[in-house]
Parts: sequence; structure tokens; C-alpha cells
Amino acid sequence: MNLKRLATCIAVSGFSLAAALPALAEKTVLNVYTALETDQLKAYQESFNKTNPDIELKWTRDSTGIITAKLLAEKNKPVADVIMGVAVSSMVVFDRENMLQGYAPVNLKAINPRFRAVANPPTWVGMDVWGAAVCYNVAEMQKLGLPRIESWKDLLKPEFKGKVVMPNPNSSGTGFLDVTAWLQMFGEKGGWDYMDKLHENVAVYTHSGSKPCVMAGAGEFPVGISFEYRANTVRAKGAPIDIIFPKEGLGWDIEATAIVKGTPHFEAAKKLADWTSSLEANQLYAKNFAVVAIPGIATRLKYVPNDYEKRLVKNDFEWMGENRGVVLAEWQKRYSTKSEPKK
Repeated sequence: MNLKRLATCIAVSGFSLAAALPALAEKTVLNVYTALETDQLKAYQESFNKTNPDIELKWTRDSTGIITAKLLAEKNKPVADVIMGVAVSSMVVFDRENMLQGYAPVNLKAINPRFRAVANPPTWVGMDVWGAAVCYNVAEMQKLGLPRIESWKDLLKPEFKGKVVMPNPNSSGTGFLDVTAWLQMFGEKGGWDYMDKLHENVAVYTHSGSKPCVMAGAGEFPVGISFEYRANTVRAKGAPIDIIFPKEGLGWDIEATAIVKGTPHFEAAKKLADWTSSLEANQLYAKNFAVVAIPGIATRLKYVPNDYEKRLVKNDFEWMGENRGVVLAEWQKRYSTKSEPKK
């Protein structure tokens, strides 16, 4: 090969390589704000990227209350493109603030109608239900001679003073679903009276809904008010806990997905919304939760009762969203002295 031809080949090869590089690099980065548990994210992301390898999910993950506050603070200059795995009681707030873009995912007809916003197209679509559970360390119960727990009101017994941990509702969606369930079950006065008495027995309010069950499983405190997914996983790992589903009923919420209004990546956001409503996604949710958005595919979780859905209280999500600020401010005024320090 003479020098002239070699130079031409190099020039052509160089041009082709340079032209190919942008194509290889053209991934859409989608900012996704989530309150999903960190041990769930990998499976969800891998499933999505099987059919959408050109979209990179950049997660911002925290507890529900913190993610909700962050989204509201950024309302006028949104950073998130998609909100995924965040409580419907928060989605109601975002909807009232005109922060959500309506979109009907391709599999919407398969979704249980109560798992979607009433607007057409819906501003949010549900994924799964998570609800209250109490983790009770059996070894500590026997060692300390503590009574059995069957109801929420059992936690008011004097034997439990300083032995209960629960989530702070300002940080934790689990804490918020507990507080709003008690207010709906017992009435406003009865609910706050209950929480006043429970406060006497609470050692600390955590900023995570999972942490109380993890602490109970480790024997740090005998009783942790948590939620069924974390209770099921902690017990499955061998922790000496009983999982109690109090007989008065269980607070609950729906994890949902929504597209943030004004996102510059609307097409990519629609693809993620399509995936979160797909059969494959719901089958993954069913590995973690007893109730999912597509009927008929949930599988029984080992330590969650078959009639779990029947134990959920009658929930008014519009009321929860409308009264969120007032309820949280009142709770903070009454009980924040026992909240763990924020990181």
C-alpha cells in the first residue's frame, strides 16, 4: 500500500469512527425520583433496560416524606423527569400543584381502575400496595415477659414503655400511612388521643419505614412499627420476629408512577411509564408485595396472610393529600422530641 492510499484509509476510518461515536454515546439520561427500597431497584432497572438499553435511569432515592418535600421545593424548576414508587397520597399533592403530566401507558386497560388517577389520561398509575405491619421480637418478648400483641391498642400497655419504635411521618411514607389510618379509624380526636398515649411508649421515631423492623429483628427494641415487605424480608432472613397485623385494620398506600410536567425527555419518560404498568413489571412487584396493580398475578408472600387485602382500612387518598400538611405539622408539634436526628 502506497503512502497516499494509507493516508486515505486512515482518513476514512477516522471519519467513520468519529461518526459512530455519537451514536454509541447517545443515551437519554432520565432523572427518576423514588422512594422504592434500595434492594428492589436493581431488578426493576435491569428489566426496563432489557427493552430500553438507550435510556439510563439516574435514581434519586430517599424516604417518601423527604422525596415529597424535595419535589415540592423544586416545583418551579423541576429536576426529576419521572416519579416512580412514591405514595399516591403524595401524588395527590403533586396533582393539586399541577406538577404532573397526564399519560395513558400502553397496558392501562389491564390495571385495576382503583390503581390510577381518575383523570383521562391519568396523571399517575399505581404499581403495588404497601401497608402496615408490626415486627415483634419473640426472644425479647419472652425474656422481658411482655404480653402478646393483637391490636394497635395493645401497644398502649404500660409494659411497652420505651420498647416501641415507629417511623416519623414527616420523613416516612409508612409513618404517614400509620398516622392517617389511625385518624380515619379512630376519628380525629380518637386518633390524636391514641397517638398521645402511644408516644409515652415510643423510644424513638426513625426516618425510615424499614428501620423499626430491622431494629426489632436485631433485638435493639422489642417492637417495630413497619410495613409488610420489610417485615417479610427480615423474618425470611431468620430474625426471631412475629409479624403482627393488628385487628382494627392496616394503614396502606399505593406506590405509583407519574411523569413530571415539562420534562425535556417526555418520550423516554413514557417508555418508563409503559414499563411500570407492564405485566413483567407487575410480576416483579408481586415478588415483594401481596397486592399489585394488575389483578390475578400476585403470589402469596411467605409471612403475609392470604387475606391481607381484606385487612386494609378504607382509605381516602384525596383526604390524605389535602390534609397532609396540617397532619404533619400537628404531629411534629406533639411528638418530634423523640425523633432521631436527621443525617
